[in-house]
Amino acid sequence: MTKIVTSLLSLSLACSAALAADAAISAVKVTDSLDAVKANSAVWSKAKFSSVTLYPQTSIEMNDKNANAITDTLKAKKAQVGALYDGKNIALMVKWADGSKDVQAGYASTTYSDGFAVQLAGTTAKPQPLPYIGMGSAGRPVVVHLQKANEKVYEPNGNMDVSTQINRNQTALFGKELKEYDAKVASLATTNYARTFVGEGFRSLTEVKDGSAKSTSGMVYANGGWSGTLVRPLQDAYVNLSGTVPLAIAVWDGSKMGRNGVKNLSAWVAVNLEGQKPNEALLADLTTDSKGDATKGKAALETNGCNGCHQMSAADPKNFMAPSLRTIGGYSTAGYLRESIVKPSAVVVPGYNRNAHKNTPWYTLEKGKRISTMTDFSHLDKNTVEDIVAYLQSLKAEVE
Repeated sequence: MTKIVTSLLSLSLACSAALAADAAISAVKVTDSLDAVKANSAVWSKAKFSSVTLYPQTSIEMNDKNANAITDTLKAKKAQVGALYDGKNIALMVKWADGSKDVQAGYASTTYSDGFAVQLAGTTAKPQPLPYIGMGSAGRPVVVHLQKANEKVYEPNGNMDVSTQINRNQTALFGKELKEYDAKVASLATTNYARTFVGEGFRSLTEVKDGSAKSTSGMVYANGGWSGTLVRPLQDAYVNLSGTVPLAIAVWDGSKMGRNGVKNLSAWVAVNLEGQKPNEALLADLTTDSKGDATKGKAALETNGCNGCHQMSAADPKNFMAPSLRTIGGYSTAGYLRESIVKPSAVVVPGYNRNAHKNTPWYTLEKGKRISTMTDFSHLDKNTVEDIVAYLQSLKAEVE
């Protein structure tokens, strides 16, 4: 019976994979200055919005039973993305439906906020292959702009004033003095949780705190959904955006325990700057699915034992021996999947669920470098690799 269910599920996913990758987004060139653009700015009427699909990330299990149960039932969602640029800055707007407005309040450990992030490929000598979605990869950095919905927060704000970084109930203040303390904290607080990070692999994300990453972002909730905006320079110490810009988008739903890896995210999406020459090779990589045969790819994958370590569908048991691939096709480009098959150590996930068996580590260390324990399949012929890639691209969550 399990085999029948699995076969039907694979068939339905293969059919959904017939849909092409998300089309390129057009960034409209405007004469307006984008320095102070917000969600309600009139200039957005000039933008051309495109649909981008955001898929639940399921490759790594959280050590949280409730969060995992929610993730197992998450569906993909559509976001509308528009882009503008003025020759100096690029402005992005992401709009997505969310039935509840979840705002982080105080220091509660059982509630989570809505949020979104925009990831850009960092400056490298070669624009391809692209970094891994979410965290980048060695030698291929990413820049991640994160925005959360929150009430006023004080710590951390960078002032290093420890006298106001304690809970008001732990002070020795009462009456008028406590009111004065509250007023001081409120005056120092910020209502905008916006952070910029750089990363070159899992667990390498580092917040940029020296002011070298200039950006403004915000979130506005209305009519059952969020509008998130980001404005940043086209060129700085971290990126050099021209022609075709690769970016990825993630959103978190606080009502569904969204945080860290519990999120919906896109694959790399192409943004073409109007009036500039597009990078045709990069554009093709981001907007074209594999031409392989998914049915043959599934057979080749099983023949080579890939499903012995990887969970391929929700119907398969969780074995913790390798990252789950049950929705990998949603947030991975064909190029990344090819690389993972023939060069498994190019991107290594350093951690795995604590329930994994100690005798099945995901990597070993050789001279300080992580080497994947996955078999190198570079011996496979090109057509077989392409068939496997086509099958992996068919593994996508249903769109809500």
